[in-house]
Amino acid sequence: MESKKESTKMKKIHFIGLGLIVLAVILLFTASGDMGTYSNFEDARTTNKKVKVVGQLSKDKEMYYDPEKDPNFFSFYLEDVNGEQQKVVLLQQKPQDFEMSEQVVVTGKMKDEQFVATEILMKCPSKYKNEEIFIKSES
Repeated sequence: MESKKESTKMKKIHFIGLGLIVLAVILLFTASGDMGTYSNFEDARTTNKKVKVVGQLSKDKEMYYDPEKDPNFFSFYLEDVNGEQQKVVLLQQKPQDFEMSEQVVVTGKMKDEQFVATEILMKCPSKYKNEEIFIKSES
């Protein structure tokens, strides 16, 4: 009788373990869908899926943000790695210190003649960059 209880316990433990493994695999597949490679604006035009475009802010073009009119509308121009400049509409407020960013990654889709972004990631310059240049030029 004792061995039957142990056998039932072992079956429950195996079943729970197998369930946890299946759950982990499902979570990994779900997360891997967001770990795609970077695209450019040409790729964004040809696909109807969300893509991540990496580029640099076109500082010579217009940036528009009027928080009184619509606090969740910010537009700017981004130059992708192929040199193509495209208007980007971010459906969020303008990020703080946006103009200082060295590199920008936007996630979204092309809609009409503009890229509509739902997420943004910025790489800002290091506050120690000038000190590094100074130290290198001194030696």
